[in-house]
Amino acid sequence: MTRRRDFITLLGGAAAAWPLAARAAAMPVIGFMSTRSPEDSAYVLAAFRRGLAEGGFVEGQNVAIEFRWARGRYDLLSDMAAELVSRRVAVLTTAGGEPSPLAAKRATSTIPIVFGIGGDPVALGVVESFSRPGGNATGVTLLTNLMEPKRLGLLRDLVPGVPLIGVLLNPEFAPALHYSQEVEEAARSHP
Repeated sequence: MTRRRDFITLLGGAAAAWPLAARAAAMPVIGFMSTRSPEDSAYVLAAFRRGLAEGGFVEGQNVAIEFRWARGRYDLLSDMAAELVSRRVAVLTTAGGEPSPLAAKRATSTIPIVFGIGGDPVALGVVESFSRPGGNATGVTLLTNLMEPKRLGLLRDLVPGVPLIGVLLNPEFAPALHYSQEVEEAARSHP
């Protein structure tokens, strides 16, 4: 009799827990990948979670988030994107500049990709055009790369007659070569 009661209790507990397990399995998963670390992205994460909550999504309640952090190691991005794609995330959110959406774009043509970058997503090949992005990627750009010539001009106005201006760029950052070329072009055209 005791074994039968234990068995019924076990079945009852499993039956009660099953709807919770089924809901957890059906919970959509967001893949979040960044070139940065969580420590230097606290403000981005706070805004990301706030935006999700405004849309009715609360982490752990009705959405799960899988985070991947490259911590400045751009060579890890392709593997991170491939891993998130293999986990069948519902959407890939990319942060930390242009290398993240580029890696995501190489990893999938079907999972939606949401990005926030400073460069031109059309020139980078992340989207087809601003008005009709096409494909599976969409996002926001600040077009900060267009500011490089303006910054150089402002610096020359503030400190006229300086014969040499140095520019620091991370050679591991994919768009650095493009930014460097833009600054050099601006320097030649506005001596």
